[in-house]
Amino acid sequence: MYFASDNSSGAHPKIMEAVQKANADYAMPYGSDPIMDEVRQQIRDIFEAPEAAVYLVATGSAANALALACMCQPWQTIFAHREAHIEVDECGAPMFYTGGAKIELIDGDNAKLSPAALHAAIEKTGQLGVHNPQRGPLSLTNLTEAGAAYTPAEVRALADVAHSFGVGVHMDGARFTNALVATGASAAEMTWKAGVDAVSFGGTKNGCLGVEAVILFDPKVAWEFELRRKRGGHLFSKHRYLSAQMNAYLKDDLWLEMARHANAMGKRLSDGILQIEGGELLHPTDANQVFARWPRKGHQKAHEAGAAYYFWPFDHDLAGDPDALLGARAVASWSTTERDVDTFLELISGG
Repeated sequence: MYFASDNSSGAHPKIMEAVQKANADYAMPYGSDPIMDEVRQQIRDIFEAPEAAVYLVATGSAANALALACMCQPWQTIFAHREAHIEVDECGAPMFYTGGAKIELIDGDNAKLSPAALHAAIEKTGQLGVHNPQRGPLSLTNLTEAGAAYTPAEVRALADVAHSFGVGVHMDGARFTNALVATGASAAEMTWKAGVDAVSFGGTKNGCLGVEAVILFDPKVAWEFELRRKRGGHLFSKHRYLSAQMNAYLKDDLWLEMARHANAMGKRLSDGILQIEGGELLHPTDANQVFARWPRKGHQKAHEAGAAYYFWPFDHDLAGDPDALLGARAVASWSTTERDVDTFLELISGG
């Protein structure tokens, strides 16, 4: 009953097998391994982007910060939701890697931005010329930090606003595949066809050991990315271990299979919570992240049984009125089983 995060799950056996296979021989370093050639073609095919520049790093924070650094000058502003991972969970990495760019925070339900709110935020930026930070890129998260999925149409509407001001669009896709299967869109429809210029395409949260792809649909910034990756300490010498993970991840639709399963377990959990007396959702469950609340007595039983998940917000206390409703975040993964979900539901229902 481990629902703390999808990045707490192990790696899929096929990913592990691929890493073991890559370990059996010698290979050229720094991304010159033959597996990386295959990965590059896999991603270009999946995203229908034959000219895209494709790079691998080990963490989502590195992927986001390096991509944004190629899109943003130090005197510019990145536009993002107030709950965006780049603001809340990356220890200032985007500001560091961009050389000091700020983030303009925008509110919106379910951690989503609206075109009107984005337009207002960009429009007011830089109006005093040299005295103000200037307009920089939009960064979207899909899935959002509240578990909501942007549809391609929603992405397009926001990208159109950004492009109307002459700024680029970055997508933080740590849970990109969960969003993709939730909407039924293709990778191309969710990204460049909707106006996205660069995407951080996650693998770590969806069954890999630790690998993320940065996909740059404008190859003109490829050399800059390579320099920034090296200078930032994120160019792996034994790069083949990143390549092997991504190669196995994308082969035979494993990436889609794992996300579909995680999303199905998220829905099973979400539906079950709504059957509990007092159970209610804090945000709609579009994919594998569930934000909900239920009586404290259910939390007490779950914690006594060793269940792992987060209070939401974090500062809830197990002590107190047993009938008081406490919020939580519970995240399903590729390895979550129906039994995990059903046992957890039985506990939190007071059974």
